[in-house]
Amino acid sequence: MSQLQAGIIPVTPFQQNCTILFDSDTKEGVVVDPGGDVDVITQTIAENGIKIAAIWLTHGHLDHAGGAADLRDELGVDIIGPHKDDLPLLQGLEDQANRFGVPMKLRNVTPDRWLEDGETVSFGAHEFKVRHCPGHAPGHVIFFNEAQNFAHLGDVLFSGSIGRTDLPGGNHQQLLDSIRDKVLPLGDEVGFICGHGPGGRIGDERRNNPFLVGL
Repeated sequence: MSQLQAGIIPVTPFQQNCTILFDSDTKEGVVVDPGGDVDVITQTIAENGIKIAAIWLTHGHLDHAGGAADLRDELGVDIIGPHKDDLPLLQGLEDQANRFGVPMKLRNVTPDRWLEDGETVSFGAHEFKVRHCPGHAPGHVIFFNEAQNFAHLGDVLFSGSIGRTDLPGGNHQQLLDSIRDKVLPLGDEVGFICGHGPGGRIGDERRNNPFLVGL
């Protein structure tokens, strides 16, 4: 079986983990959450010979989706995800930038395909199950590759923390419910990449993350 590889490009002042998932043999892959610095992303893709099949979005906050429209124009590929409940966020990226005083030119964006809980997305031989995990953002989704015990969790769960819920559309209890019902059941041995900072293993978070006590 060909190996799934992941490369992380920290982008924008938010140091968001723009992720390139790709096949080690064919070099086919996807870009997950291009929040900005599109020139850096495209340069990295070219330098590593990656053939990008699509752009995947976990959710519609500016640090994750701010560069999606420009990258779609550069690469000529579809934007897939998140769940349709994030349409107001994606249509308000320019307003988000103004509200946060972000010195970046962002463009509002509409994905080419929305995702629903239980769907699958894939590139090459690599298939990912989609789980709708609202709480940090209404339309947040995560991507789970069962074959290689790997998940991309966006801003749902971090190493030692969880996603913010004080932003528009956030809901703390809903986020905890998503983690309990959609993330923890993936299994303790599943390794994950998240939207900011280092990744980890779900079992370590179940045992040690102070925000998960009692789940």
